[in-house]
Formats: sequence, structure tokens, C-alpha cells
Amino acid sequence: QEQLVESGGGSVQAGDSLRLSCAASGRTLDTYGMAWFRQTPGWEREFVAGISRLAATYYSDSVKGRFTISRDNAKKTVDLQMNSLKPEDTAVYYCASSRRASVDYSSDNYAYWGQGTQVTVSS
Repeated sequence: QEQLVESGGGSVQAGDSLRLSCAASGRTLDTYGMAWFRQTPGWEREFVAGISRLAATYYSDSVKGRFTISRDNAKKTVDLQMNSLKPEDTAVYYCASSRRASVDYSSDNYAYWGQGTQVTVSS
């Protein structure tokens, strides 16, 4: 049974950086795609970034060039480096493990989710 725990969120000013970390247990990270999603109250969970079993990376247009997803299979961690943060990046960020090896933009295709970590960006 996979367990995911996010950390690294907080409150920052626009233009600042944060690094989120997802610690996993009970599942081999090198077998499945991983992703970060974010969500605000009343809105659908939004794909942010993903990394496949083959280490291909994918980003939403809104974060491309600012965010970087990476993984360390030995440590079972998946990180999201967030630079040049904007107020619209404010959300709860979730780490997710895919049902397959590939990355999918739909949250329906992810089997395991962390509890989420809050990111707040002030203008």
C-alpha cells in the first residue's frame, strides 16, 4: 500500500521560491508515473507537473519555465521546485502516484494521493 506525504509548503511573497517534497513508501517509484496537482475550494483538481517511469517530464502551460519536477527513486521522493511564484499559484498541492507508468493530465488516473500541503503566495 502506497503512502504519500507532502511537505515544504508555506506563505511567501510573489517572486519567491518554494520546494515541495513528496515522500513515498510501500511502492517502487521507478514503476509508476508521478505528478503534482493543485486545488482551490470549488475548483477541479488541476494538473501541475508530472514525471513518467521513463523520466519524461510534463508541465501545465501556467507553470512551464518556472516549476521543475524531479525524483529520487532510491530515496522514494518526488520534488517540485517552484520559482517565480505568483498569487495564482496559491492552492493546496498534492502529490499523486499514477496507476500506470505514464503521466496523465486527469486526476482520475492516479491511484494514491498525499494529504496536501498549502502554498500561499501574496502579491
